[in-house]
Amino acid sequence: MIDFSLTEEQLAVKEAAREFAQSVLLPTVIDRDREMRWSTDEIKQMAEMGFLGMMVDPKYGGGGMDAMSYVLALEEISKVDNSCSVLMSVNNSLVCAGLETYGSEEQKQKYLTKLATGEWIGAFCLSEPEAGSDATMQRTTAVDMGDHYLLNGTKNWITNGNCSSVHLVIAQSDKSQRHRGINALIVEADWPGVSIGAKEDKLGIRASDTHTIMYNDVKVPKENRIGDDGFGFKFAMKVLAGGRIGIAAQALGIAAGAYELSKTYALEREAFGKPIAQHQAIAFKLADMDTFIEAARLLVYRSAWMKDHDQAYTRAGSMAKLYASAQAMRHTVEAVQVLGGYGYVKEYHVERLMRDAKITQIYEGTSEIQKLVISRDIVKGNLYS
Repeated sequence: MIDFSLTEEQLAVKEAAREFAQSVLLPTVIDRDREMRWSTDEIKQMAEMGFLGMMVDPKYGGGGMDAMSYVLALEEISKVDNSCSVLMSVNNSLVCAGLETYGSEEQKQKYLTKLATGEWIGAFCLSEPEAGSDATMQRTTAVDMGDHYLLNGTKNWITNGNCSSVHLVIAQSDKSQRHRGINALIVEADWPGVSIGAKEDKLGIRASDTHTIMYNDVKVPKENRIGDDGFGFKFAMKVLAGGRIGIAAQALGIAAGAYELSKTYALEREAFGKPIAQHQAIAFKLADMDTFIEAARLLVYRSAWMKDHDQAYTRAGSMAKLYASAQAMRHTVEAVQVLGGYGYVKEYHVERLMRDAKITQIYEGTSEIQKLVISRDIVKGNLYS
């Protein structure tokens, strides 16, 4: 039986994240969104608070926390600022988790210790111009040159693309082996041959540092390969399974943040002699928001609980991401409707949350890919995985 009772430590983490989001992120979030300005000072403070390596073992500089604490913190930050929360998600769920779980001790000492403390920021480089949902179609190549790989190719839509010091790059080393010929390589951003494209001008998460990254004859030492030769595709899929819990928590935070703003406004705004929350048209919207967001929360918490208890969580994570991202889209639109004309202007925040919500149905596996993952697991006859 799953027990979602939160410990005092988990509640303290949640409260610390909420206070940070409200006091540090909220005052500048509109300007940073408008200017597409990477949140230098805010990210530095996130690192100081331990939010960038929450689940990493303390011996590598991390917080040693569980997945539940992580999603609680991510939910609170996502209620306010999703450009910061996606950086937090990528650095924790993809980069740090990938290195800690599958990296060598030498790789952990050299890279994980800096990433977990936020001294360095990491990027996960999988998507390409012609390889999105079908990650087997890698055009980026890593040719075996004996003591090193020669890396060539282009990665796009890379979160933390310009601010990162370390890239985890998925590349094809043996095309004849298809997905079994793919490797995962650790690449330092300042190595010769690495170049960063212009920042993407996006609908939402506009302050997030999203770029194309090009690799031109980059020499990657053999000791920077993660796992055995050909492990790269499996590495990417396993890491993404955990990353989806983070994006599900982000989507939950977006929906919950929009609901909180809607409820506050509806209780204060009057029309026809009473608060609009007392009019059935608005009251029913709030009832739907509260109900569906709570259902999303339970799915997100369930996937984190399963991860913490060493249960197979791939299917649970996909369910959480699929459902929470749908509620983020649905209820941010409703929040704009509740606020009316005020909802349409930046000052009241819900229009930004509506723009931020859409990407949660796309990155780290589209909603269609989540249905594929879930349905394949159903066909296998598994109950939870």
